[in-house]
Amino acid sequence: MKENIHPNYQKVVFHDTAEDVYFVIGSTLQTDRTIEHEGKIYPYLPIDVSSASHPQYTGKQRAAKQEGQIAKFNNRFGSLRSK
Repeated sequence: MKENIHPNYQKVVFHDTAEDVYFVIGSTLQTDRTIEHEGKIYPYLPIDVSSASHPQYTGKQRAAKQEGQIAKFNNRFGSLRSK
């Protein structure tokens, strides 16, 4: 393996701002921001979506389908389906 070509691998705190959840994950991400988490100082990166807030993982997607445009379409044209 060549020397000095690989990025620095370190633990980083990702903060899901939608759900206010923190994840400590190994990453090569470089950031100037730091945060103290569980008594240690880590590099810090806020994110908008993670597995804690994404509809696919939380099951909120099903509720959105019932209330959204798909539900309106099914209510309007559902009786025309071929059987």
